[in-house]
Amino acid sequence: MKLALVLPLALSALVGTAHADEADKVRETTKAEADAFTARVYAGTPGDKAYACFVRRYDSEHLARHPKQKVAAMKLLVSAETDKEDKQLHNSFRMGFRYRHRSGDFDSSGSCGSHAVLLSQGDEVRMGCGVDCEGGGIEVALSKDNKSAIVRLQQIRVWQNNKPDDEAEHALVAGADDKIFRLGRTDTSECASLVTDRKELAALRHK
Repeated sequence: MKLALVLPLALSALVGTAHADEADKVRETTKAEADAFTARVYAGTPGDKAYACFVRRYDSEHLARHPKQKVAAMKLLVSAETDKEDKQLHNSFRMGFRYRHRSGDFDSSGSCGSHAVLLSQGDEVRMGCGVDCEGGGIEVALSKDNKSAIVRLQQIRVWQNNKPDDEAEHALVAGADDKIFRLGRTDTSECASLVTDRKELAALRHK
């Protein structure tokens, strides 16, 4: 699987999800910073392919405290693969979620590039990930103990129940309680439902 989205687009996705007063604080990390962040994401130095899975199912108590939150559950699969042509490690994401008051499974996916790890707001490192054709994107950061992913978004194109691209007119738009999601790290098998390719699914289950 070749991931073609490169730094400028991933940078655009990150800046697009940041507030205007934060944009001038975003910069590309050094290689050492990027490598350190990648190792944190995948819980070790990735080889030619690596995966990390983060999940959150919001309980009734949490949803009662956040009545405007639209999302009831979310999964995030971050993957890395070495490109055979440029020999660089490219990151991508797949996100699945369920709405609180709508039926069906929704998902989105895109690329995070190879050097799209940026530093913003002090020492926090974030990975900017974008959906093709101006489909918005997300930022992914990690908690200090590396046990949780912090997902930020403003708007992202989503698909319902694996409908074809030409029907993908829906978008998850950040509201008062849907801008930041904290997802817990878990076994990669928890994210198997986000993978449709059989070979990749087999590789995921062996991690």
